[in-house]
Amino acid sequence: MDASSLGLSIDPAATAAPYEQLHRAVVAEIAAGRLAPGSKLPTVRALAEQLGLAVNTVAKAYKALEADGVIEGRGRNGTFVAEHGDPAERRLQQAAADYAALARRLGVEASAARAIVGAALDAG
Repeated sequence: MDASSLGLSIDPAATAAPYEQLHRAVVAEIAAGRLAPGSKLPTVRALAEQLGLAVNTVAKAYKALEADGVIEGRGRNGTFVAEHGDPAERRLQQAAADYAALARRLGVEASAARAIVGAALDAG
């Protein structure tokens, strides 16, 4: 997953510092539902390169997001959007993230993957 597919960008002319812009952008993507709980985020180094930022700038944003409970680091496994909601919702969020990852690996278009879920829900 890269910065453009996450909907993340930095405006060098903005008055807000780049790490603040990144923090706000990640929160906005989650709030809009474009970044689902359980979604894996790019590494600090990869995101810094994609956005043209210093590694320390992205690390500072990730650290603030983690302190706010928005993301969670899982050691060598990477950094993920934190799960929220009741236990049943969290299970569905994880299942949705796993399904989305599988669809991407299989090369299935998002619209086709949504249709498959819709048909499964309608059949139940």
